[in-house]
Amino acid sequence: MASDWRQQVVDYIRQEAQPVDKFGHQPRLARLVEELADAPELEREADRDVLFAAAWMHDLGVFTGHRPQDPQELARWNHVPYTVESTDRLLRQWGFPEEKLAAVQAAILTHEARYTPTTPEGVVLRDADILEQLGAIGVSRALVKVGRDTRYQRVSDVVPVLEQALATLPEKLQLGRARSMAASRIAILREFLGALQQEAGPWLE
Repeated sequence: MASDWRQQVVDYIRQEAQPVDKFGHQPRLARLVEELADAPELEREADRDVLFAAAWMHDLGVFTGHRPQDPQELARWNHVPYTVESTDRLLRQWGFPEEKLAAVQAAILTHEARYTPTTPEGVVLRDADILEQLGAIGVSRALVKVGRDTRYQRVSDVVPVLEQALATLPEKLQLGRARSMAASRIAILREFLGALQQEAGPWLE
């Protein structure tokens, strides 16, 4: 049963992750949470079932088809409550252990950098999600939105997002292992922003 629900989670996200480039974030995050699950600072080792479900399902509400199409509604959209409710319903259908559902909800509710997780799974998921906003992956995930997301019409529109990530996200990491993993990503992001400024100067579009 355990392997069955896991496969259903992966199959569902592979189908629902739209635009298609959004799919890669989930397996990368699933790998990161596994690497962080037994970090010594945690009060207990994070539950692997909870981490797997939360890592794969946490962004369901940002996928096309799950978020509002109207630009004004989309600007106000908080995907997390939708994601939590949908995840709970779907995991129940797929045979996920019912006693672990609350832990999945708690992790998803606090996965964004602005929140403070209260569970080991929440800490791990949030640190992993922060790592995904740094380095080459962070740059790629930001740039792919240009021209597709109404907030980012030009490359210059995403530069402040990357600068904000560099300035604020590293200090939010709670686990020493995550901070160690972040070091090279921080250097890459800093180098990219410096090179962009050097090469484009004031004429970046």
